[in-house]
Amino acid sequence: MDTPQDRARFRRFLRGRRPPAGAPQDSPVAQWPAPLPGAGAETDLRAAYRLCRRITRSQDPGAYAVLRLLPPVLHPAYWAVWAGLTVVDDLIDDRDATPAERATRADAWMAALETDMAAGTSTDPVRRALVDTAARWHIDLSDFRNAVFVSRNDIDHRHFDDWAQWRAWSRGHIVPMFDTVRLLLGQAGVPVVFRLDRLESYQQLNDGIRLVDTLTDLHTDQGEDKLLLPDEILNQFPGAEDDLLHGRWSPAAAALVTELTSIARRWVNQPHLTHGMHPGTAIAGKALISLLLALLDAVEAAGPALLRSQPRPSHLTRARIFLPARLRAALVWSLTPLTPPDPRQRRAATQPCPAARLIPDTTTFQQPPRHPSGCRPPRIEAEAMPAHVAIVMDGNGRWSEHRALPRSEGHRAGAAALREMVYGALEIGLRHLTVYAFSTENWRRDTEEVERIMSTLREELDDDPFRDLDVRLRWSGNPEKLPTDLVESLRQKEAATRTRTGLTCTLCFNYGGRDEITRAAASLARAARAGDLDPDLVGEDDFARHLALTDLPDVDLLWRTGGEQRTSNFLPWQSTYAELYFTSGYWPDADRRDLWQAITEYGNRQRRYGT
Repeated sequence: MDTPQDRARFRRFLRGRRPPAGAPQDSPVAQWPAPLPGAGAETDLRAAYRLCRRITRSQDPGAYAVLRLLPPVLHPAYWAVWAGLTVVDDLIDDRDATPAERATRADAWMAALETDMAAGTSTDPVRRALVDTAARWHIDLSDFRNAVFVSRNDIDHRHFDDWAQWRAWSRGHIVPMFDTVRLLLGQAGVPVVFRLDRLESYQQLNDGIRLVDTLTDLHTDQGEDKLLLPDEILNQFPGAEDDLLHGRWSPAAAALVTELTSIARRWVNQPHLTHGMHPGTAIAGKALISLLLALLDAVEAAGPALLRSQPRPSHLTRARIFLPARLRAALVWSLTPLTPPDPRQRRAATQPCPAARLIPDTTTFQQPPRHPSGCRPPRIEAEAMPAHVAIVMDGNGRWSEHRALPRSEGHRAGAAALREMVYGALEIGLRHLTVYAFSTENWRRDTEEVERIMSTLREELDDDPFRDLDVRLRWSGNPEKLPTDLVESLRQKEAATRTRTGLTCTLCFNYGGRDEITRAAASLARAARAGDLDPDLVGEDDFARHLALTDLPDVDLLWRTGGEQRTSNFLPWQSTYAELYFTSGYWPDADRRDLWQAITEYGNRQRRYGT
């Protein structure tokens, strides 16, 4: 540790003890009330965290410096996560091993982590720190698993035709780590909620981080088959890729690096992103942006040396960025009430953590429960099966009124009907199911009913009825006006199920189709103003890439219950050519057999798309 005081705080973090009487209460760690069992175990755990700290500091000094600006009580957890990713990435990127050997080693490490999570400890120091972090902070490491899963799948196929493919790959690596940072901050009592009106900027910052990483690592890419860049940009500079991979600083290589540096600078230089954040996280965010810009300055100044060593900002530049930031951050966190976990509530060592399947394996997922009647789904030919069914779940309130029940009971029954639809979608093999749960217009309803709808969604998220099913949960909607805890729960469910490959169930909550299109148009205008595209050449695909969920396929079948025959501002862009299907029954009365009937009806229709 840096000082005797730091070492003392770290020991208190591991032991969970209060400082001696009269000691200054200068760290959130002082709030920990009780020791963890086993002095010998404590010594080994302290050594494990110290190793993680050394790995993080030596392998990723930039991340280490930024993470130090976050609450001190979280530092060991961040070290453990970063060190774990570094160890697995080294296994995946080992050039002395074949792709098959690398995949096997990464799988073995993750399988050992799964076993260690169930046991509550590990003989491997990095995994031991990860296990303790998960137990201490009550997190499931799903983001860690997702990041590893993406890297492991890239061993044999890292090729990108265009920037869209490259961005999807990039965000699979970096977004899970941002989610881990956010999750731990939330556990400590500092929620960080991303604003939808800044979503594009967050994503561009993510892309900028990956592009800066690619530029600063050009010296390590020599001898590889291909740069981790899309053909869309490489084809503009013929010969540049081959020159860079063989250590030749040619005019084409220099021009490519200049263009990439300019793009990265535009993506990174977004100081407005920190507006409205907690002062402590804003300090860290500003320091991250300043560090990335300094790295790009170093790339520009390096020239041919870029192919011989990694460019880094000077010590003076780093000091200018981080010394004032550390002083401000220390003051902010000393004034911020934090809620570190109580070690008495630490998950028992023998209790399996909810991470379970650290290596996604569809064979471990359960089958949905059978319908009480025992009926099975009809046989649907592949060409007659819709890829994407969207449902307006209408009639909850009227269902309850007809039964002289409070409207809240209708929403509760509607949630049960949604479970039925998910079961039926899994049984019939549907790939995408999107449901309209709460529209931007629904805020006009009675306040008590709105609160009941929010409460019902919270209960469903907490109950997690699809935890053992191969269901990927996604959310589309505007976080503005929604409770912070609800937004965080939705984000966590998205992250935890990101790698599942069965049914994708998208919940449209606080969603409006016109709102989505308006935001996409604004995003497109900003991209044109920044020079990322030519306004005269904008096509439908360009517009679609700026929608909230860019990879959501077009709707094949749009079904509405409740007797109304309108689409009510639901997925207007995606439903342009959808087959419409209306039924009179209220949503709580529907079950999976109604879904199967709707899909059967769809299969009997002839779709001509204007031909």
